Amino acid sequence: MGPMERVKTFVVLLVAGLATVLVAALMSGPAIPAERVDAAGGAVVLDVDGPIGPATGDYVVRGLERARDRGAALVILRIDTPGGLDSSMRTIIRGILGSPVPVVAYVAPGGARAASAGTYILYAGHAAAMAPATTLGAATPVQVGGSPFGDDAGPGDGDGDRDGDGGVPQPRSAAERKMINDAVAYIRGLADLRGRNADWAERAVREAATLTAHRALDAGVVEIVARDIPDLLRQLDGRAVQVGEETRTLRTAGLAVVAMEPDWRTRLLAVITSPNVAYILMLVGFYGILYEFISPGALFPGVVGAICLLLALFAFQALPINYAGLGLIALGLAFMVAEAFIPSFGALGIGGIAAFAIGSVMLFDSDVPGVELALPVVAAVTLVTAAAMAGILTLALSGHRRPVVSGREGMIGAAGTVVTGGDAPRVRAHGEIWAARAAVPLRPGQRVRVTGLNGLTLEVEPDEPQHGKGDGP
Repeated sequence: MGPMERVKTFVVLLVAGLATVLVAALMSGPAIPAERVDAAGGAVVLDVDGPIGPATGDYVVRGLERARDRGAALVILRIDTPGGLDSSMRTIIRGILGSPVPVVAYVAPGGARAASAGTYILYAGHAAAMAPATTLGAATPVQVGGSPFGDDAGPGDGDGDRDGDGGVPQPRSAAERKMINDAVAYIRGLADLRGRNADWAERAVREAATLTAHRALDAGVVEIVARDIPDLLRQLDGRAVQVGEETRTLRTAGLAVVAMEPDWRTRLLAVITSPNVAYILMLVGFYGILYEFISPGALFPGVVGAICLLLALFAFQALPINYAGLGLIALGLAFMVAEAFIPSFGALGIGGIAAFAIGSVMLFDSDVPGVELALPVVAAVTLVTAAAMAGILTLALSGHRRPVVSGREGMIGAAGTVVTGGDAPRVRAHGEIWAARAAVPLRPGQRVRVTGLNGLTLEVEPDEPQHGKGDGP
């Protein structure tokens, strides 16, 4: 099997394995229900459930626009999130601040939390509410690669203290201070806009402070603690909120409540921007285009590969990527392809698999919830790649042991048949008739074996047992 055939086999095995992993990743994701029809003049419920990413931002902004277009009286943003991407959080907050429909940020149901990015969103709401047994806070921004305070920051850590007496850990570099101060200014601005406790908001950022529902009510962080949405609507009735330049009194008694669930676009975006799916799309795209290059005219692998690669690049521009990890993945793929073309008996292949695995782990090097590769996916893809590479190495080694069947070396030891004898014998070998030379006379039809090649003349010897003088009866 030649290098091209080995590469084709390698790519086919990999794509088949990656397709299996992709299907498993999609099936393991949360099912998103179909969209419901909303009603005009009611209270529209939008759910921010789970890590906040590009799909969440798109869903909330489009939901706010549809609530405006359909004449909704109120939007209830029901929050249960561990946090998420800063860019997606700011997209949601811009949508809330620009919404002509009052938005109530409601942390629910019981046991839910509005951590990190969720705290900022709650502060942005025209009204803020929590269900009993819920929490909010811990709004310290997290940079890609770890805590902004460093791995060993904490109370009593030298320059990590606020005032040197074992207080609050502080950022250690100018970039970290800039990030923290920007987050503090942002959340204090939201608190001032809505008339909420700005000092506690700053503590939530600098000290990762948290509050339970009733403590948040007492601290002036939220205005309402409500058991459920009917209780929330009852307590909201008659309250005045500032919507743009207008002070509006809410009339929420008896409002119809309609859930506005994600449409097909949001569901597709949620799938594509999942780190696990984006990772596999990148690999399928790479191998599809590689197959098209080594087998021009196949078309289907190239088309699928180009689509998958573009989708992966779209997801990567919306996600925090570690470019060192991406570079290691590219280097590993290059080594493994080179192994198929230039068999190094494992050196390039093993190095490629190692670089690929390390790069995959580093690719989404972030502490942001929901923005990391699942280790089982990395392990599955690495094992599929290693298995495909092992198959290619096995084929290469078996081909190396196989005797040469072409060229000068392929003729040595080949069997032939004498066509004509005499002083200028001719021999048929490998389907061709050659001039031959032998140390003994040859007769037509005699079996011979090639012992050498001199130009275009074969050196042969009879391929028959020779009897000695004492042999025979």
